[in-house]
Amino acid sequence: MNEYVAENLLGTYLKGRRAKLDPAALGFPASRRRTPGLRREEVAQRANISPTWYTWLEQGRGGAPSADVLDRIARALMLTDVEREHLFLLGLGRSPEVRYQKNEGVTPRLQRVLDALLPSPAIIRTATWDIVAWNRAATIMLTDYGALPPHQRNVLRFIFLDPRVRAAQADWESVARFVVGAFRVDAARAGAAAEVQPLVDELCRLSPEFAAMWRDNDVRSHGEGIKHLRHPVLGPVAFEYSAFAIDGRPDLSMIVYNPTDPDVMDKIRGLMDSTPAVEPA
Repeated sequence: MNEYVAENLLGTYLKGRRAKLDPAALGFPASRRRTPGLRREEVAQRANISPTWYTWLEQGRGGAPSADVLDRIARALMLTDVEREHLFLLGLGRSPEVRYQKNEGVTPRLQRVLDALLPSPAIIRTATWDIVAWNRAATIMLTDYGALPPHQRNVLRFIFLDPRVRAAQADWESVARFVVGAFRVDAARAGAAAEVQPLVDELCRLSPEFAAMWRDNDVRSHGEGIKHLRHPVLGPVAFEYSAFAIDGRPDLSMIVYNPTDPDVMDKIRGLMDSTPAVEPA
């Protein structure tokens, strides 16, 4: 009974999606149609699959479709990424394989979220660990990202190639190994292996330490933890950090750093008050 219900849900979803498409806009005659949208054979034609097989899918017959067939149908029905994922969940009981899509920057709304978190430092990074947004507390306590060209705003570059960032770590080797392992997980999860390879090759060439750690193939989880820093003004400080997924933007993560010592909050506010604000580049 459960199998029938699941297959019927798939058929209902497919019928609903094809009913929303305009035949004329896709090159099909719009006359003499009993129902709106595309016919089954037209969807099959666009997906390059058998009309009989597509009809069976809508009728809940013929067994589970392959991922390739669902991908073809998703393109034929012009599904969004969210709609495509739902199609796979109904058809195969799992999400489709990740297709990494690089998006530059963040929306003004996301930037306002970062700014509302003051005086806690907060950043947004991509799956390849490029920093694409930050608040003023992050500029003061972590790195002045706005002073750097966009291609240099990468966490691995900071850790392995920037002496100031290296000196700020209470235990550089431990931090470096953690970053490499967590970066490896994020890149694989996002399906971004090809995108990160040039960065990996460059770091292997410029940093023997990175090359050795990369060869170790360690992986790390980085949802939350404690980060210890040596700040040039405040001295040793400790932050509890938490990583958050951003709905609708699987390529991005938000990291928020909260001082473990409440007095540090006031000190960060003091530094912000005494440091002129600079607009991000």
